[in-house]
Amino acid sequence: MYMKRGQILEVFIEDTKYPSIGIAKVENKTIEIKNAIVGAKVLVRITKNRKEKAEGKILEVLQYPEESIEPICPHSEECGGCSHQRIPYETQLRQKEREVLKLFEDAGIKGFKYEGIEKSPLEFEYRNKMEFTFGNLTKGGEMTLGMHQSGKFYNIIPIEQCKIADNDYNIILRAVSDYCRRKELPFYNKMNHEGYLRYLVIRKSFRRKELLVNIITTTQMEHDFTELADELLKLELDNTLVGFLHTKNDSLSDTVKNEGYSVLYGRDYIVEEILGLQFKISAFSFFQTNSLGAEKLYSVVQDYLGDAEGKVVYDLYCGTGTITQVVSQKADKIYGIELIEEAIEAAKENVKLNNIDNIEFIVGDVGEKLKEIEEKPDLIIIDPPRPGVGKKALQQIIDYGVPQMVYVSCNPKTLVENLKDMIEAGYKVERMKLVDMFPHTAHVECVVLMTNVKNK
Repeated sequence: MYMKRGQILEVFIEDTKYPSIGIAKVENKTIEIKNAIVGAKVLVRITKNRKEKAEGKILEVLQYPEESIEPICPHSEECGGCSHQRIPYETQLRQKEREVLKLFEDAGIKGFKYEGIEKSPLEFEYRNKMEFTFGNLTKGGEMTLGMHQSGKFYNIIPIEQCKIADNDYNIILRAVSDYCRRKELPFYNKMNHEGYLRYLVIRKSFRRKELLVNIITTTQMEHDFTELADELLKLELDNTLVGFLHTKNDSLSDTVKNEGYSVLYGRDYIVEEILGLQFKISAFSFFQTNSLGAEKLYSVVQDYLGDAEGKVVYDLYCGTGTITQVVSQKADKIYGIELIEEAIEAAKENVKLNNIDNIEFIVGDVGEKLKEIEEKPDLIIIDPPRPGVGKKALQQIIDYGVPQMVYVSCNPKTLVENLKDMIEAGYKVERMKLVDMFPHTAHVECVVLMTNVKNK
């Protein structure tokens, strides 16, 4: 059939590919549809039409598959935060496995031991950080505080019962929203860049049960939030509020940026415990958003690394050095390299907190800094950002010829591209395991053990 952009079709989702992109077929032409469920019948609008395939956007789900369940979150149909609540959790896990294994198969990567998927210890209330936005749901409507409406950049849905975060977040959210409406504080308009209120960020430590609240505004007016801090301290919470911050952010980009902050109550960090180690997490630190899931992930890394006693280990793209410190308990010496200076500063603080003396952190581009380390590695850990490892840096890593490497990836698509180059250079994928850190979403972490077969 002739297909054109803007056309509306009724289709059946036959399969999915990573990351949860539905596959439908109309007269032998494939249509790819984001956030679709296998077995669902949907009404889609064609957004792109190419010779080899088309892309579509779901307008309406006409029929869900038999095994689908009612989502427990009242916002699930509109909020873009977690799109898979209609799929039973065990089915979500099987779908992630199938999609990642298909990526490996399509890349020609075989002969390895697949060791299954580790489920998240918590299916709900697992997130330790949530970022909420001030705005409105409709143009000219009253102020809302919540999440972006799915597919609509400017619309903010008021959130009352987020289910992937602790219920204390919902209580704080309501209190902050009520206070800001009462004080008639204007929200920041992303269209004309005018207004005051921008974001509310809440962080929690699972082991210590500490909460840190950060309200982010522009400098277009002044307001003292001390009264709000007092109100939050009076709330009946299961966790303890240890800090309340007011951060200034005049950046035009739609992201939280620290352009100066003041502590209105307590301190500017929480402390989390992972595998017996303590980690000081500031309002702006990167940290895995699923603390209990992170323990599972790092345990897999430890297992894959094997016996590191007396060995020199490189932890590349180390972030705030969480994996670095976990591994340091076995290694003789470990080097952590990270581009972001603030992350390395946080890592150094945590090393002091844990009394670790066999780590050296280095700030800079991995490709450049590798040349400066005189002590060569026995083992290498790679945990890059979503785009994966660049060709030049990957070649430098390969050139060390270490017997084993452990690759941790939050993006299996870029992972398999890097693995193909490593296999061509003489490495072999020995073991692979998935760890689900993000229930009800399309995302999954992947851990791979590579061995050097060329130099054996």
